[in-house]
Amino acid sequence: MICVAALAGLGLTAEAGDLPRAEYPRPQFERADWVNLNGEWTYTFDFAGTGFQRGLHASEGFDGSIIVPFAPESELSGVGYKDYISNIWYHRTIRMPQEWAGRNVRLNFGAVYYTSEVYIDGQFVGRHFGGSSSFSYDITRYVSDGAEHDLVVKASSDVRSGLQGAGKQSLQYASHACNYTRTTGIWQTVWMEPVAEAALQNVQVMTDIDQKQVVVRPWFWSEVAGYRLKVTLKEGEKTVAEKTAAASNSSVIVIPVRKMRTWSPEDPFLYGLVYEVLDADGNVVDSISSYTGMRKVHIEGNRIFLNNRPYYQRLVLDQGFYPDGIWTAPSDEAIRHDIELSMQAGFNGARLHQKVFEERYYYWADRLGYLTWGEAASWGMDANNPLAARNFLAEWEECVVRDRNHPSLIVWTPMNEEFWPDDVQYPRFTEDLYSLTKQLDPTRPVNVCSGGVLTAHTDIWTVHHYEQDPAKLKDIIYNDGKLYSLMPQTYKGTVRNIGFNDLAPDTGYAWMHYDGEMPYLVDEFGGIKWVKDQDRQAVNSQTESWGYGQAPRTLEEFYARLEGQVDAMLSLSDQVCGYCYTQLTDVEQEENGVYFYDRTSKFDMDRIHAIFSKVPDGFGE
Repeated sequence: MICVAALAGLGLTAEAGDLPRAEYPRPQFERADWVNLNGEWTYTFDFAGTGFQRGLHASEGFDGSIIVPFAPESELSGVGYKDYISNIWYHRTIRMPQEWAGRNVRLNFGAVYYTSEVYIDGQFVGRHFGGSSSFSYDITRYVSDGAEHDLVVKASSDVRSGLQGAGKQSLQYASHACNYTRTTGIWQTVWMEPVAEAALQNVQVMTDIDQKQVVVRPWFWSEVAGYRLKVTLKEGEKTVAEKTAAASNSSVIVIPVRKMRTWSPEDPFLYGLVYEVLDADGNVVDSISSYTGMRKVHIEGNRIFLNNRPYYQRLVLDQGFYPDGIWTAPSDEAIRHDIELSMQAGFNGARLHQKVFEERYYYWADRLGYLTWGEAASWGMDANNPLAARNFLAEWEECVVRDRNHPSLIVWTPMNEEFWPDDVQYPRFTEDLYSLTKQLDPTRPVNVCSGGVLTAHTDIWTVHHYEQDPAKLKDIIYNDGKLYSLMPQTYKGTVRNIGFNDLAPDTGYAWMHYDGEMPYLVDEFGGIKWVKDQDRQAVNSQTESWGYGQAPRTLEEFYARLEGQVDAMLSLSDQVCGYCYTQLTDVEQEENGVYFYDRTSKFDMDRIHAIFSKVPDGFGE
């Protein structure tokens, strides 16, 4: 619930309609007592970076008004500033509820792009690097029970530095090609919550369907002798099982699941989980609501298995941009609606592309039965630069830990189309990235770099190709008994083919060569342009919008090309175990989506669904 007393002190009421993005932002780790800090803040830009010298960290309010959690580039923020923003300062007052006395206070941020600093009453609280990961501070020592304080947040970004992942943010002044409006500063929910000193910090949940059990590994902010952790597994309101163990970072709780029901897109059943930290007298000092889905993902040969049966993935590329919120969905309903639109089009999942989607997206994917691939905003970084690699690895670690308990997330794919062939650092970086991901989460396959150069380890082989002629596309992907493993790229002004079985120049590293011993997916194809009234436009009409290849002239030509491309993928199901079509919606000038940018339909969705819902023989859906 939202604390009424705290909101009253902010000039707000407790009705959800008074706050943007009022829902609890962390649905797998939800505490009942919390305060949502979204809404109106004040702000000022600091293009010269002199704000600290001018005392902005101790501000009691700035001249501008901005609506959090929407980035200043967005219309929903009320600002709509589109040029580069090197630094932005935010301010708002926060009041500590008297009923929180005796507990620690956590200040939580869903995400702030890119580097952030937090101050309370001019005192430095902490600094965070990474524009996509969630983070938290214990602010107990900076605040007083029932008192009002000045909260100041500084956000800094230099997307052109090569030291930070930008994703699809444009590195030019305006949007161009497949790069779009930038996101700077706070772009996900900010909230506070009281926690006990020995409260849960995090849990890792691993579902073992072969042995019909749930394994819970907890972490606590601190350990206290005599404290215990009680874990309750529920089916609706019915308790299925419960177990209590010492509240220790060394404890692992194993809960048997009798009459187990698995999670899948066909039956997205979720068990409830309740975590309770008990003191030595049995009093509940921390209570968290959560859930899990009993499911397993693994690889055998060239197949990806879901719950021990081969599963064909019919994915769509989802870039997670919104016309009014850019990276931030305008509402929780908008997140759910995007997934429902995709399912209505016949897809069973999405590759979440060049953006770490907020946790509410995974919540709805879990609830609706929708497969997801988790990806980072890797574009824009110099993957040969050790500092860029250090920044990326630290941020990726936080993202994996945050999202690894979601059953809908079945593949990690941290990077996209990275090509750095002339330096030893990139191979080292990709090896570290694979190893880190597998250590943090051994339960999922890792596709280290979608459609790009691979030098050491990956669990899945993925390629991208936008040939528009279905027959040629099929022949390119599989020809003369061999699967396509070459990627034409422009490097230093020269177009060349990178051979994955050749030695990288001056490094001694060999590009990986596809040997048929791992799953192979075409995780980008299609991208067929269709705009309103396209069939009535002149053949050579000049517009800023684009898609891949020559756009079809009629709707029937579009349907025929689309179905031909999908059928080409399905006909190769002995070799290719899934696909990802580009893309779910138009994004700004890139108009090759199944839906328009405003999420309205372009096509006869019954025909679209009939095409994308096809499943090849031999896959158990």
